[in-house]
Order: sequence, then C-alpha cells, then structure tokens
Amino acid sequence: MSMSSPKTDRKCTYADYLNWPDEERWEIIDGVPYDMSPAPSTKHQTISMELGRQFANYLLDKDCQAIIAPFDVRIPAGDEKDEEIKTVVQPDIVVICDRSRLDKSGYRGAPGLIIEILSPATGKKDLQEKYRLYERSGVKEYWVVFPSEELLEVYQLIDDNNLRYVKTGTYQSNDRISVGILPELEIDLSLVFTNRTTL
Repeated sequence: MSMSSPKTDRKCTYADYLNWPDEERWEIIDGVPYDMSPAPSTKHQTISMELGRQFANYLLDKDCQAIIAPFDVRIPAGDEKDEEIKTVVQPDIVVICDRSRLDKSGYRGAPGLIIEILSPATGKKDLQEKYRLYERSGVKEYWVVFPSEELLEVYQLIDDNNLRYVKTGTYQSNDRISVGILPELEIDLSLVFTNRTTL
C-alpha cells in the first residue's frame, strides 16, 4: 500500500497518522498535523539521554516508567475510539505511572510528567500549542528545556476550579531539581548540561 504525507487542508485523526510514511515524524494537535523534521541536534539528544538516564535509573524498581522519543502519546478529547483521536504527540521524555494505559502503540491519556527539549523548529509549538494541550489534558508536570541557555523551566498543574499551570522554578546548569510527582528524586542538571558537546 502506498503511503503519503498528510494533507494539511483538513483535520486529521490517529487513523490518518497510522498511514503516513514511517520514515517521517509527525504530530497531530487538535487535528492539525505538524512535521517534526529536521532531526534533533547532538546537544538535544545528549540532554535527552542524560535526563532519561537519571529518571530510568531511579524508576528501575518503581511503578512509574520513563520513556524517550519516539513514542506516541494519544490524548483523546473524550471517550472516542483510538482511530478518531485528533491529538497524537511525541514528547522528548514522558514519565507514566498508570501502566494500564500502555499498549503496543504507545500510551493513551495524559502522562504524569512530560519533558520537551526546545529546538528552533519546535520551540514555538512546545511553548504555546503543547503547553495549552498538556495543561488542559491534565499532565501534572511539564518541563521545558532551553538547550542554548542551559535552562530548565518547571510547570506544575493546579486545579482551582480550572486546570492551569504554575511555573514553580527556573533552573540552571548547577542546580538540582526535586521532581514534583516523584518527591524523592532529584535531577542533577550539572550532568544534563555537560560541556561534552555544544553542537
């Protein structure tokens, strides 16, 4: 069967997404497809690997699990069938604590924590569309990494009659971060923002 890239003149669903070329990476937010090329930089991948390593090491014998991209997170608007879902994202790192929502295709629902590592191609989407998506979907904690500035911002979800994010901190390369959903875990940013690569 021939696969073609998405048409951007109509709303897309997860059923469409499954028919797009495997060699291309796409996300859909509220039915709008977003091309995820070009490939991430070396620095982006180094940061992702180290953050993922610290989470994975801590969670080795725990109920929660850290997964790095590419990994599909399907976020339904309600109780629609998988093929009707209009939002599928591939966060850089997700931490999930409800394994019942895991399946062979990825994860269905809002993970406990999502980390996005900004790049020139995705920065605006991560700071705007994805921020609003994760907030309204109930993602408890959202971390945004700024590789060039070697900064990390943490947002935590509160519910005061309306789900909304509150920024709980901006952290630099010599800081340690206590994880909101995993209070006993501290992430060491001196290892994340290592000078082994600046590319």
